[in-house]
Amino acid sequence: MTDTPRRILVVGGVAGGMSFAARARRLDENAEIIVFERGEHPSFANCGLPYFVSGEIVQERSLLVQTPASLKAALNLDVRVHHLVQGIDPERQVIHVWVDPDDTEPTEFAYDELVLAPGTITGIEEPAGAVAGDDKGTRALMDAHRVTTLRTVGDAARLAAAVPNGKTAVVVGGGYIGVEAAEALRMRGLDVHIVQRGAHVLSRLDPEHAALVAAELTGHGVRIHAGATVSEYRVDDDGVDVLLSTGENVRAELVVSAVGGRPATLLMSLPGLEVEADGRIVVDDHGRTNLPHVWAVGDAVTHVDPITGANRAVELAGPANRDGRLLADAMLGTNPRPRPTALGSSVIRVFDLTVAAVGANEAELVAAGIPFETVNLHANSHAGYFPGAQPIHLVLHFSPGDGRIYGAQAVGRAGVDKRIDVIATAIRGGLRADDLIDLDLAYAPPYGSAKDPVNMAGMVADNVLTGVTKHWYARDLADVQENALILDVRRRDEWDAGHLPGALHVPHTELRERIDEVIAAADGRPVRAHCAAGLRSYLAHRILTAAGLDSATLSGGMQTLLATHGKDILTHEEH
Repeated sequence: MTDTPRRILVVGGVAGGMSFAARARRLDENAEIIVFERGEHPSFANCGLPYFVSGEIVQERSLLVQTPASLKAALNLDVRVHHLVQGIDPERQVIHVWVDPDDTEPTEFAYDELVLAPGTITGIEEPAGAVAGDDKGTRALMDAHRVTTLRTVGDAARLAAAVPNGKTAVVVGGGYIGVEAAEALRMRGLDVHIVQRGAHVLSRLDPEHAALVAAELTGHGVRIHAGATVSEYRVDDDGVDVLLSTGENVRAELVVSAVGGRPATLLMSLPGLEVEADGRIVVDDHGRTNLPHVWAVGDAVTHVDPITGANRAVELAGPANRDGRLLADAMLGTNPRPRPTALGSSVIRVFDLTVAAVGANEAELVAAGIPFETVNLHANSHAGYFPGAQPIHLVLHFSPGDGRIYGAQAVGRAGVDKRIDVIATAIRGGLRADDLIDLDLAYAPPYGSAKDPVNMAGMVADNVLTGVTKHWYARDLADVQENALILDVRRRDEWDAGHLPGALHVPHTELRERIDEVIAAADGRPVRAHCAAGLRSYLAHRILTAAGLDSATLSGGMQTLLATHGKDILTHEEH
C-alpha cells in the first residue's frame, strides 16, 4: 500500500468537468486533481452569453462562476487554462498537453484516473463557395470580426462590442443558440436574419409550435430564411455579403455562426477509445469508457434516448452538472448511483414567448416506429377570470397502449416552464398520461386553475385511453378531406371568418336537432369534427358517436390546424 495520493486529470472544465472536480475534492481531500482547460475561463455561465450580448447582463465578470484562483482557494484544485490536450496514451496512462503555443512538442502528464470532458467545438460552417479575395477562408472573416461564434465569454464580449458598429446581422443556424443570438441582436436594435437549414427554427419542436415561434420572431422584425444554407461569404472593408443557397444575398456587418457543435474529441488523438461516428464518447451507466481508468462526461458523451432508444447528443447544462457529480461518486464514492438517461428538458425565451419541451417529439416517434397518441390543448396560464391569463399551447405525446408519457411541449407567455417541469417529473417517476389527473398542483387564481393545464392533459389522455375520445390530427388533414365529412361546429361568425372548403357547418348547440342532416351529408363516410380549440368538437363528437356515426374530434382544434398548415387552407365561401 502506498501513501502517494492518486492523481486525477480532468480534460475540460465548465459544467461536466468542474462539477466532477468539485465533487471529487469533497470525496477525496488528498487526491491531486488537475483540470486542463483549453480556453481562458474554466467555469463560466455559457447559457448567459446571449443575455450579455443583449445588454441584460451588464458586467462581463457576472458570467464568471469561478476562476482558477477561487477554485484553488476553495477546493484546492489545480486549474490550468490555455492548456490544450492533444491526446492520450492509455497504455502508459499519460496525456499530451500543449502548455505553451511556442512549444514544439507537447508535455506529458501521467494519471491514475482520467476524466474526459472536452465539450464541443463550434466553428464557422464552410460555405460551398470560397471567400472572395481571401485564401485564408473563413478564418479571415473571424479575424476581421465579421463572423463569430457564441460559445465563450470572449465571443460574447467581441460580439457585444461590435454591435454599435453594425446595422444588420445574420445568424447562421436556428437552434437554441441561434434563436437566442437573434433575439439579443434584435434587442440591441440591429436588423436580424436567421438562416435555417431545416424547415423551421428550433427543429426539435413539433410543427404547430415552431410556427408560433416563427410568428414571434417575425413579429419582432427578425427575418427567417428557412430551407437555406450559406453558399458564399464575400468580405470587404465595410461588411460581408452572405450569399444563400436560395439565391438571396444579405448584406451585413456581423455574422454569428450557430450551426451546432461537434465533439472536441475530433481534435484529439484517442487511440482505442470507443466513440460514435460523430465523435461522441461511448460510456457506461457510471461514465466509464472502454479504456481502463478513463472516464468521460458532458457534451462530448453519447446518451441513449430513454424514449426512442436512439443514441444522441444532450448538450444541456443540467445533465452535464449532474453527471459530473455522479461520475465522481462512481470513481471515489461508496454507493454510486447510475447515470440516469437524459430526457432533454429544455426551455428558451423568444422575446415575449417561453418555449419548453421534454422527451420525444412527433418526428422522433415516427422515425422510431413508435405508435403514439397526442393531446393538443390551449389552456390558460391561470384562472380565466383573474386578469392577465395567457394561453398555453400544450402538446402531450403518449402510448396508446399503456399510457406511458413520451414527451411534451408548451409555448406561451406565462406559466410554461413549470408545466413542462411537472411533466418531466412525471416521466421520470414513471407516471402514465392519465395519472396526470391525480397530481395535486398548487392553485390560486393568480397562479393556476382548479383544473391545471397538466391535469387537463391527463383528463383528455384518459378519455383517449378509455375510448371515450377519438382524435384526428392536423397532420391527417389531406386524408380527412378526401375520405371523411368535416363538420365545423363553431359559431356562424367564426365560420364566416374562414373555414375549410367542403366542410359542413352545424354549431354544436344545434347538432342534436340537425343530426339527420349530418347523417345524410356523411353518406356513410366518417365524420371528423372540429371547433376553435377542441372542447366544442369533443362535445359534438360524443353526440355523433351516440348517433352511431364513426366520429372523431380534431386535437387542438383550428388553432393547431392553422399553426400547422397556415391560413391558406381556409376559404370564405358562403354556405
